[in-house]
Amino acid sequence: MINHTHTGEASPQALRSICIVGGGTAGWSAAALLSRVLQGSGCRITLVESSDIPTVGVGEATIPPIFDFLRNIGADEVAFIRRCQATFKLGIQFRDWLHRGHSYWHPFGNLGVTINQRPFHHYYWKNLAEGHDEGLADLCPSVALAEDDKFAFPSPDGNWPGGAVAYALHFDAGLVAAFLREHAEAAGVERLDRRILRAERGEGEQIAAVHFDNGESLSADFYIDCSGFRGLLIEEALEAGFDDWRRWLPCDRAVAAPTAAQSVRTPYTVATARSAGWQWRIPLQHRTGNGLVYCSDFIRDDDAAEELREGLDGPPIANPRVLRFTPGLRKRVWIGNCLALGLSAGFLEPLESTSIHLIHTGLNRLLDLFPDRSFDPVLIDSYNRNVEREYVHIRDFLLLHYYPNQREGEPFWDHVRNIELPDTLVEKMALFERTGRIMSKHRELFSDISWFYVAAGMGLRPAAIDPLVDVAPFEEVRKVIVQLRDAMGAFRAAAPSHDAILDRLLDPKETRRPNFGAGAGWANR
Repeated sequence: MINHTHTGEASPQALRSICIVGGGTAGWSAAALLSRVLQGSGCRITLVESSDIPTVGVGEATIPPIFDFLRNIGADEVAFIRRCQATFKLGIQFRDWLHRGHSYWHPFGNLGVTINQRPFHHYYWKNLAEGHDEGLADLCPSVALAEDDKFAFPSPDGNWPGGAVAYALHFDAGLVAAFLREHAEAAGVERLDRRILRAERGEGEQIAAVHFDNGESLSADFYIDCSGFRGLLIEEALEAGFDDWRRWLPCDRAVAAPTAAQSVRTPYTVATARSAGWQWRIPLQHRTGNGLVYCSDFIRDDDAAEELREGLDGPPIANPRVLRFTPGLRKRVWIGNCLALGLSAGFLEPLESTSIHLIHTGLNRLLDLFPDRSFDPVLIDSYNRNVEREYVHIRDFLLLHYYPNQREGEPFWDHVRNIELPDTLVEKMALFERTGRIMSKHRELFSDISWFYVAAGMGLRPAAIDPLVDVAPFEEVRKVIVQLRDAMGAFRAAAPSHDAILDRLLDPKETRRPNFGAGAGWANR
């Protein structure tokens, strides 16, 4: 038995040891962040993983808060981009979702500027109603850049034409886990290469120890289950239960295969609707990630693999592999002294690149509600309620991509168009379709502007425009829109290519570092 003893000065009830079960992005993210936060506390962190068990490792796209996480663990963003073969991401282009031949953008960042304290998307509808044709590329810097395969950091004064912009990263998930492991081990995390046979349950809803196949075991005060879909601790030992959401999100499998790097590495993810699901394309420095997410009720695995191959830009450089999953969430992701993270907690298809973000918000929420050895049920109940709220919010946003489709006569798309929507989504969309308003709640991941981008992209139009829009004389609004359009055109013409930015960033002779927040001018010089 390996017993971790308390070595620092802390309250008698403070956690003395944490055992993280499983590596990959989830496990090593937990190890990297907790080792930094708990540094000097005397709490010992051990991560147990088996080198014989592969990780899922296909999640390669992120959303803008990835940079917050890198700062929180004290990582160098440039080193991370270089080591993890990363490229920049300005948003997602959705192809063929409304109907074949149609495409739309869900970019990061804002659209236009606030006028008279009203969000610009209300004026966007007004401008169209008045017969003008400015599109997102005329008013949103992320779309303007993405359409030209360009990228730029903010100007020295921190401004972009058309308001705030944000960006994220594409990267190699296997390299990310290695980067985080190195970071965590340097901070004192101990790694054990062991295969866990079983988890021993103690009194009540507690994990007492994990037992290895070599006869050893390990006990800790607190356990973080990062064992993937299996849920070795949270499900097999503590029987958390699982809420299956296939009635809303019917896709339950994916087949993935990489191809060679693109000749032009695009600064965005592509999500293309297919016969029974959708296909992703994610450009990295050294290769392109591809996969098809699909519903096994409507297509066989072999046919899905063939459909993926037909949609690739080049021949696969590795054999396709099939992943099976059930969308949904554990009924409780924190039980007693065990918290589930990543795939152990739940899964939502990667349509909006939220998988890694959910790992990081799970960790941030743990820090907000960090326990001592009493494991107060009030903390645990609060955590579980907030996790459920977050997953429901993202589930509803994903469903918005499906149900308004006009791909009539295609069995899968007919099915998702006729799904009985959850009440949470019915309420939100009724408000939008009647009034153009979207009332996102505090701390929800997807704000009003994201709901606008996808709802508008999927052909939804409000029956009425916010009456406060008419308070501002339209001729004055038009002046603002024309100024934005002209500034965007100049900005778009002057911006460097995404590949040029990457080449400069990866140049070992380049000693300057861009500021990844507002106020950077590195890439525009």
